Amino acid sequence: RQDDSCLPSPPVYVDAARERGRGRGRGRGEGDEEGPRKFPRRTSEGNPSLSSRRSQVVPSASEMVVENKFKAEDLNLCFEKLMMPRGGSDGKAKMECGVITEWKDIPMELLLRILSLIDDHHMIIVASGVCSGWRDAISLGVTHLSLVWVKKNMNNLVLSLAPKFTKLQTLVMRQDKPQLEDNAVEAISTYCHELLDLDLSKSFKLTDRSLYALAHGCPNLSKLNISGCSAFSDEALEYLTNLCRQLKILNLCGCVKAASDRALLAIGRNCNQLQSLNLGWCDNVGDDGVMSLAFGCPDLRVLDLCGCHLITDESVIALANGCPHLTSLGLYYCQNITDKAMYSLAQRRKKNRVKNRPSLWESKKGQSDDEGLKSLNISQCTALTPPAVQALCDSFPALHTCPGRHSLIISGCLSLTSVHCACAFQAHRVPSSLPHLAH
Repeated sequence: RQDDSCLPSPPVYVDAARERGRGRGRGRGEGDEEGPRKFPRRTSEGNPSLSSRRSQVVPSASEMVVENKFKAEDLNLCFEKLMMPRGGSDGKAKMECGVITEWKDIPMELLLRILSLIDDHHMIIVASGVCSGWRDAISLGVTHLSLVWVKKNMNNLVLSLAPKFTKLQTLVMRQDKPQLEDNAVEAISTYCHELLDLDLSKSFKLTDRSLYALAHGCPNLSKLNISGCSAFSDEALEYLTNLCRQLKILNLCGCVKAASDRALLAIGRNCNQLQSLNLGWCDNVGDDGVMSLAFGCPDLRVLDLCGCHLITDESVIALANGCPHLTSLGLYYCQNITDKAMYSLAQRRKKNRVKNRPSLWESKKGQSDDEGLKSLNISQCTALTPPAVQALCDSFPALHTCPGRHSLIISGCLSLTSVHCACAFQAHRVPSSLPHLAH
């Protein structure tokens, strides 16, 4: 244990009335008042005596400075005790690699644990500039980083941070105003080879150079958000999918030039693990591209085709046959969709139920009730009629039109106001099933 004799003694506060009652021969001064008073008692030379400072209530500025000094010394002492191994007796925090004298000498294991508890990504970036030791620890320990708080000079910040954060797996660089340029994405591709999740949404300044760099530097990407990157071409996106074949979530909303049938053919050919795809307002998407997705991505679960006005019933029929796990489908403003598409979805659901019907000894709880559509947006699909939509709603009990649970969105379709979900029928059955109370 550390020798306490070397520590400075803090000021001791005593009760003035209690001191007078001990009969130590000290008389009360003329200016003294009755009642207890507390003041610091000093024993070192140069400090005023006890009798001359009895009337002082608030410590002076010099005393406050001394007390703050004691607090700082106590803080450093606590740090040394924390870092000192058991059995030490020389009063220093020794370790195998040397003597810890400053906060920057915290062991890497402890620093990594501290960093794992920090949610403020701005603080992590500041910590990376403390010293080379902290920079190395952060390089090994930080795997998730978000820069959405950066409002200016994001591009320069990424250029300086990319060599430090080499173990990143998730990087979010969503912007309100375009800041990122191709050289920042190229730096990320050069240093962050373990990247799995990348958000570049609203990066209007990026060109095909960025996609080519990501294809070579980050081949393990499983989630990519490039929504709003309107400068990307379908040729560059096709090249990306040829090398990044583990994509599971891809957001191409607003990528008018990149999201074409040519790109979707490449996605269906290369990305057979794809589960979620957003093609909102990509008005160059047609039936050929969607049919390629349906046959090449059998695990597709979420597909947003809102605003893809070129697609027809053929696309929906292909999805119904090729994507049995589809749970969310957006068809907003797809005005070429007719009742034929709705009936194909409903019939395919019935076939899947018969095919996957559990045996008699299997409980109903074991049935995969999560299969089937849970969300469908057919707003502004004015060619649909109530019988077709009602048949679809009956086939998928998870589709709701009741208040608070709108998962079947039919806004803008005045002819579909008579469509009701299963909740409406249950509400009518419950009162009739209740037993009448005996008189």
